[in-house]
Amino acid sequence: MAARKKASDTPATESPAKGAPAAPAGSAIPARRATMASGKDRIAIVSVLRTPFCRSWSDLNDVDPVELSTQVARELLFRLELPGKAVDQLVWGTVIAVPRSPNIAREVALNLGMYHAHGVTTSRACATGFQSIASGCEMIWAGVADTVLCGGVDVTSHAPVTYKKQVIDTLQEMQKAKGLALLKKLRDINPLDLFPTPPALTERYTGLTMGEHAEETAQAFGITRQAQEDFAIASHRKAYGAVQQGLVAEEVITVQTPKGPVSADNIIRGDIDPAKISKLRPAFDKRNGTITAATSSALTDGAACCLIARESRAKELGLPILGYVRSYNFAGQDPRENMLLGNVYSVPGALDRAGIWLGDLDFLEIHEAFAAQVLSNLKMFSDKKFFADKLGRDTILGEVDPDRLNVRGGSLAYGHPFAATGIRIVGTMLRTLRQNNRNLGLGTACAAGGMGAAMVLEVN
Repeated sequence: MAARKKASDTPATESPAKGAPAAPAGSAIPARRATMASGKDRIAIVSVLRTPFCRSWSDLNDVDPVELSTQVARELLFRLELPGKAVDQLVWGTVIAVPRSPNIAREVALNLGMYHAHGVTTSRACATGFQSIASGCEMIWAGVADTVLCGGVDVTSHAPVTYKKQVIDTLQEMQKAKGLALLKKLRDINPLDLFPTPPALTERYTGLTMGEHAEETAQAFGITRQAQEDFAIASHRKAYGAVQQGLVAEEVITVQTPKGPVSADNIIRGDIDPAKISKLRPAFDKRNGTITAATSSALTDGAACCLIARESRAKELGLPILGYVRSYNFAGQDPRENMLLGNVYSVPGALDRAGIWLGDLDFLEIHEAFAAQVLSNLKMFSDKKFFADKLGRDTILGEVDPDRLNVRGGSLAYGHPFAATGIRIVGTMLRTLRQNNRNLGLGTACAAGGMGAAMVLEVN
């Protein structure tokens, strides 16, 4: 690890990392060492850009996922002055399936004239952005690519509408029917069945929505409504401060829409009123719930992408290097038991592989699906019994310094276009490190299905 520099230009909304013990109390050096960080030819993150993140059915309502992805990818290549032929492969993620474009990565490649890059589309729920980058890393390590354009997009405004299977079957049969047979088929359709099934973020395995799982988590770990609201307010204020100081501008492109250009996020509230949000009704448990719309990430439209490359190839092409992927880890658990604890399950493995402790990190960003989810994970970071019983470890992560956590706000403020969030976190983290003269950062997200993702990043 490189020596830390003095942060003489630290913005008011951010604090430099404080001193930390070498390891948490009661811990032992992990047996597994840094398996990803040991290579000499590292994975370089050349550039990260994103579209504005906008509340669904608002500013980006008229731009479909393929077009939104194409715009951000094209702008990234334009700024780097990099021809498409210099990119070996595309990996693109999405959570809300695009029926006409199941392999969205290939569609983006075609739009960019990159016919040689066949493209692959991936999905890992809210951790999809991290998975896109991880898949690109593995292509490079396998020797099948030297440069990979990794992206993620979700436009909830364009979520496909589904119908009952009986209606679909009847419509299929009607294509072959004629005369009286056709009229009979029409008669068999119940008009009520023609109402589409509304989209819902429901876990198939548990039958509960994300919000219901978040309520369970809040109650299990005693996360109060006041603590959640304080956290959400801080997220908006930090994000607003970062925008006002010009710290976010370089990562956001202008998107062209049929109604005109869109250049800024539209969810962040610098004037968020504690008195107003304290009066909001619970969103998921109407009687005993503590989670409201203000303490939940909003349905969001947006896309993000980054170019990663073998370090030697990036230098050969004369490309700038924003930072490096030091390690990552994905983890899973039984989603019926505190499904949103994916952060505490995934972070230890990422730190092991990077050969570092939690205290070595200069900044962390935990994806804010819900304020209660972040606060619950932070609580478990220092719980010895949880680590012993659930992770089989005698090593805890330890407490997180609040001055290092989500220093520019998070998904509660910026929004959460599912597959784009991980890439947004990576770009935000690397720029935060650079602008504060720091070296090590971590981004982590919980994900549907009881999953978690964590990625350690460095700039030196």
